[in-house]
Amino acid sequence: MARFRLSEIPFDVAALRAELLDARVGGYASFEGWVRDHNDGRAVTGLRYEAYAAMAEAEGERILDEACSRFDILDARCVHRTGDLAIGELAVWVGVSAAHRDAAFAACRFVIDEVKSRVPIWKHERYAEGDAGWLHPSD
Repeated sequence: MARFRLSEIPFDVAALRAELLDARVGGYASFEGWVRDHNDGRAVTGLRYEAYAAMAEAEGERILDEACSRFDILDARCVHRTGDLAIGELAVWVGVSAAHRDAAFAACRFVIDEVKSRVPIWKHERYAEGDAGWLHPSD
């Protein structure tokens, strides 16, 4: 099963977390990124994420491989939404399991930062004034 996934539909965080359960796990850290109602001082009414799927999935897997080799963690997962999202919807989730919390926190931060800077996912924000704009990395 892929550790990095794109999803056009809302996903179940509890099910994703369950994929990381293991008797060796002593700590778990996660990050959830939601669609907010503003960006750079502008009111946002919604957005659309688009991705170059094959490249995004491959790069996402590379990032998770790097996290597993760089930090003392047991496993990691990441799911990023694509398509139209409303304010308040979950856009991205990262989960990391480790024997100890420090490694889980550090790896979780690494994964979300690298996903945002390296994975080809673009955000098309719709603004209250009626215009829209493309952003990458996906803030």
